[in-house]
Amino acid sequence: MALIELLIEQWRQIQDRIAHLERAIERWHRATDASCRLAGIPGVGPITASTMVASVGDIHAFRRARHFAAWLGLVPKQHSTGGKPSLGSISKRGDGYLRRLLVHGAQAVMRWHRVRANGARPWLDELLRRRPVNVVAVAVANKNAHTIWALLTRGERFNGYRSGAAVV
Repeated sequence: MALIELLIEQWRQIQDRIAHLERAIERWHRATDASCRLAGIPGVGPITASTMVASVGDIHAFRRARHFAAWLGLVPKQHSTGGKPSLGSISKRGDGYLRRLLVHGAQAVMRWHRVRANGARPWLDELLRRRPVNVVAVAVANKNAHTIWALLTRGERFNGYRSGAAVV
């Protein structure tokens, strides 16, 4: 019985430590303008936004949004033979943690979209009709990576998706 009580006490200490760290991340997030701007993107919360801002450093090192998405490993591998290129699965190069955060956020967006499908994202409906769910999740994560690049390079806030444009 004493062993179980010891384990319960250790579990409580771990939970307290996690709560303390989450509060610290939230404080840093609120104090950082770039992180706050990123958190407005659907599927990007305080942890993802803070991690992106802290990990990326100088976003201007990436000339284009596709370069940033490639750095995250969210673009398809290219194979070519006989001059005919073909696209495969994602490259998975780069920071796996950042990629995982974006994909989990994209899955949350898709769950929310399925529950509250109100036609707000017709491109997502169309993609879900044509592709498997996990492929769509990576596509949404890739779109969010492009949006993150645009917001950080231009210093703008997210105002919603418009026909083809990531930032209003």
